[in-house]
This record gives sequence, C-alpha cells and structure tokens, in this order.
Amino acid sequence: MTDWTAGYVADIGYTFGYYTELNPLRLKLAFLNAGLVCPEVGTACELGFGQGMSVNLHAAASITQWRGTDFNPSQAAFAQELAAVAGSDARLYDEAFADFAARDDLPDFDYIGLHGIWSWISDDNRAVLADFIRRKLKVGGVLYISYNTLPGWAPFAPMRHLMTEHAEVIGAEGHGIVNRVNGALDFADKLLATNPLYARANPQVAGRIAKIKDQNRQYLAHEYFNRDWHPMHFATMADWLAPAKLTFACSAHPMDHIDAVNLTADQQAFLAEIPDAMFRQSVRDFMVNQQFRRDYWVKGPRRLSALDQAEALRAQRVILIVHRPDVSLKVSGALGEADMSEAVYGPILNFLADHKPRTLGQIEQAVKDQSVSFAQVLQAALVLVGAGHLAAVQDDAVIGKARKTTDKINAHLIRKARGSSDINYLASPVTGGGIMVARVPQLFLLALGQGKKQPTEWVQVVWQTLAGQGQGIIKGGKALETPEENLAELTAQATAFAEKQLPILKALHIA
Repeated sequence: MTDWTAGYVADIGYTFGYYTELNPLRLKLAFLNAGLVCPEVGTACELGFGQGMSVNLHAAASITQWRGTDFNPSQAAFAQELAAVAGSDARLYDEAFADFAARDDLPDFDYIGLHGIWSWISDDNRAVLADFIRRKLKVGGVLYISYNTLPGWAPFAPMRHLMTEHAEVIGAEGHGIVNRVNGALDFADKLLATNPLYARANPQVAGRIAKIKDQNRQYLAHEYFNRDWHPMHFATMADWLAPAKLTFACSAHPMDHIDAVNLTADQQAFLAEIPDAMFRQSVRDFMVNQQFRRDYWVKGPRRLSALDQAEALRAQRVILIVHRPDVSLKVSGALGEADMSEAVYGPILNFLADHKPRTLGQIEQAVKDQSVSFAQVLQAALVLVGAGHLAAVQDDAVIGKARKTTDKINAHLIRKARGSSDINYLASPVTGGGIMVARVPQLFLLALGQGKKQPTEWVQVVWQTLAGQGQGIIKGGKALETPEENLAELTAQATAFAEKQLPILKALHIA
C-alpha cells in the first residue's frame, strides 16, 4: 500500500495554532528597520498550513489573495471550511508539495511563508519547495521561513533520534501516536536516571525532557516524531535558497533586531569586525546558541535612502493590543531578562493606552517633551511588537473591506467555542491577522452578540453552555466543583473582560 504520509505524522491532527510571524503586515517594520524596500503584498502563499488557522485568519483579515496546501486531507478540509465560511476566496488544497508546485493555475506571489515545515520534510521535498520558490516568488518578493537551527539543537538531536526509534521499535502498533510519544518520554526518563555519560556531557538534555513532558502531545508528535527531522545551519539554508536568487533580508523576530538584549558588548564588537553579512549570521547563531530561526529572505534587496527610511518609519502605524497596566516592563533575549526603561516606555505606553492606531511619528511628537528620541521610539516599537504587546495596523480602506470577512469567520469560530477550547484566536481587520481570545472570553462575545449587555447576563449564558455539557471552569489546575464556585469565577472573569479585554477587542473590530 502506498504511504502518502512520506514519514510525516498523520494519525493525529496538528494543533489549532496561529503564528503571527506569517502575517505579511509584519514585514514592513522589520524591513524598514533594516533599511530595505518592502513590497506590497497582493498575493501570498502558505506551504504546509496545518489546520489552516494562520492562512485563514490572514486571508479573512486582509485583501490579499491567499493560496496554500497541506497534504493532510482532514486538516485541509477544516481549512477549506473556514475559507468558505469567511468568503475570503482563499484557495486551499490537500496536495503534496510536488503536486501543488505543478499546478498551472497559481499566480506569482509577493510573499511565500513556511513556518517550521522545512525541518520536518525530506531533501526531495525541500528541493521541490526551493524550485517552487525560484519559479513563483516575484522579483522583490519575500520568503518567510522558520526552521530548527544548529548549533542550538545539536545536544538534543541524539536524544530525539533515540525517542523516535523507541516509538517505532518498542511502541505498540495500533495504540496510537500519543501512547508512543508517552512511552518514549518515559523511556527517556528511565535512561537519564542511569546517569549515562551522554547526559553528563550534555546536562541541558534532562531539562529539555522535563519541559517537553508538559507540552501538548499533538504538538510533540509533529515536532519530534516525524521520520524527517533536520535542524540546519544558516549557511546550509543559504545554499538551498541560492538558486532562487534569494538574499537574507533580516530576522522576522523583532527581538533579534535588538543587539543589547542578545549580545554582550564584546560579542557585538566581534561581529562588527566580520565583513561578510552571511557569515556574520552563522557566527551570531553560535553566540546565542540559536535553536529556531525566523527569517525573511528577499528576491532582489533594495536599499532605502536615509530620508526615505526615516519618512516611511514615521508613517508606520501601530496599536496597543494589551491592557496598559498589564504590560510588564521586562523583556527577554538571549542574555536573559532585562528591564525596559520606565522613562522611555512609560510615556509611549501611556500615549497608546486608548488603543487607537498611531504612527511612530505621532508617538515621537507625543513623547518628545519627555526627552524620548525617535531612535528610542523605534526600538520600543520593535521590543513591544516582539513581546506581543503592539501590532502593525492596516490602511483604513483595507480595514473597512476586511471587516465583512472577519465578522463571518469570527462568528463561526465563536460558535465552535461552545463545544471546544481548541481554537483560541479570532481575526482582526485592524492588524490583518489573529488575536488571542480564549474560550470563555469568546463565549462572552457570543452572549454580547445575543444582546446580553451586562456581565451578569454573560455569565448565565456561559454557565448554561458549560453545565449543559457537564463541563466547568479550571482554576489553578483544579476543576471547580460546585455551581456556586463556577459562577463566582465566571463573574470575576466577566468583570475583568469588560474592563480590560472588551475595549481592546472593540478597537480591533473584533467585538
């Protein structure tokens, strides 16, 4: 019998995750900070879209024409359902990469995105994708690609291989991938308990095993237990993309743009002496022990003049997407946790606290009397976007057009929240992508849509929904037992939702 999975885990669906890095709207700030011309994205493609949450939220929340494929028919069917409900005209397929790449009805793309999938496929499939990118990415177009990276994964790679071998050789056939994953993790624990020399030479492995034991088993099955699992050096990635005429542009992770939180002064000076930009990236990966890269590559980079860069940066619009008092003035980089300056971030966050879209130029003018420079405003924007506190904003005309499709897909996802907590994202036409909204807040929105205006009314709707299915609230890892306990907790959550989250969801045109 033909194995259509090509060694990829297919007997359990992928998680319903959303990956904001795939949002083309994030390109502009990163490219402008790097001094590069950023293309306008009218056509986009996601390869290996999993359950299709990212591609559908991006298609619904923008006017970009999206195409994509994922070889798993169950996942593709769900993705197609979302596209049909939204009316986004996203065309999503269940084809293998070779079949999708051979289609003659695909446009050329301004943007192609691959999140993680590169690490989990064979060299044959990588060759197919590299050729597809060569043929279908427009001149000036951008590739977003993320992948497991060396040297960061080097110590754990042998243990991952051993666990996968255990799942294949010792794991009981017919008992499902989750049981085989659990069996492999238990085996790893027992092996480490014997204090092997491998563990003594690589002491971080025990910590990694302990960490992944707490993770979602669907995620672990797809992350670690495919036949193909290939962490890759940056230079090797460059070799794969060279025939497509791609040049590394910059990191898609805003925190990578901030050297101060990732590199010591000595490391920065050392890197500055390396004349080759590509080799510099390879050396930087050793300095930060890089495990996962999120990168933008461009077909034909063009530099901006200093004037054009400054003007474009000042025109960049952003919006605060979290409750201002909840923003911690802590930031994490390769060097660990660092404090953000209250003198710089306080005025900026206070100005954005009303959750109205503002340009970086408007922020600059608002805080200049408090001795905050534009360079500090720009760095703060990068940090806050990287931390998930701030998001880029689309043009008003696009927001107006996208609102119809986001309303449709959000209504559909909120209805699904009645019976499941699998999906925790809704679409915002303001940010062109997904915003995290957990199940209970989604059910509060459901009550609002039913005309219930007061938090006490929302609580009754949510409790009837949960209790009717024999479900309740989990608090502190423990299920609340009595109706009174559940109602009290729901009331507290509804009050907090009304005060903190609902105004933001209204500003994002989700509520």
